[in-house]
Amino acid sequence: MVKLAPSILSADFSNLIADVKEVEKAGCEYLHIDVMDGHYVPNITLGPPIIKSLKGKVDMVFDAHLMITDPDRYIKDFVDAGCDIITVHVEACTHLHRTIQNIKSHGIKAGVVLNPATSLDTIKYVVEDVDMVLLMSVNPGFGGQSFIPAVMEKIKELKKMIDDKNLDVDIEVDGGVGINNIEEVVKAGANVIVAGSAIFGSDDIGATVKKLRENARV
Repeated sequence: MVKLAPSILSADFSNLIADVKEVEKAGCEYLHIDVMDGHYVPNITLGPPIIKSLKGKVDMVFDAHLMITDPDRYIKDFVDAGCDIITVHVEACTHLHRTIQNIKSHGIKAGVVLNPATSLDTIKYVVEDVDMVLLMSVNPGFGGQSFIPAVMEKIKELKKMIDDKNLDVDIEVDGGVGINNIEEVVKAGANVIVAGSAIFGSDDIGATVKKLRENARV
């Protein structure tokens, strides 16, 4: 089953809890939380206090995507704030396996993230240790970007890698996914879809979520 993960990067922060409750009401399973530090990516978003303020107010999986330098320093803070899944960038981790074990030691799920130009070879020796692999289909840092077509083949290759090893690992795709291309992304192998502007930027969130689900049934 395909799970939808609206990205709060595209939500109205002056009306955040109402926006989050609306995507929960529409049936979205995950809340994708984009954390940016202004160093690893050229943007600054939010930290543990905002996540903590949302926790308990909605019944969604809190999926924290850490676009930050030296994520190990902050893992416990994000766990304590209520995150259920923490994903870290391969490119930002000096000792990736250690970081994955750090996350899992707190009893939550761990995932790794690859930027569009980063090879799948970088996770070949850790894919058995993670619960999810997030493939960026835009360059990280800003919402509302267009899907990079070359990532479609990467999704297929990752799906084959996971299937060949007979693993239960989710494939999440983030960036430029909407009503018009979700079918192709799911066919390629993704089962968790991040959608920011496609959902929060919609005039009718419920109708948009319904259409995304219809198009994702492949």
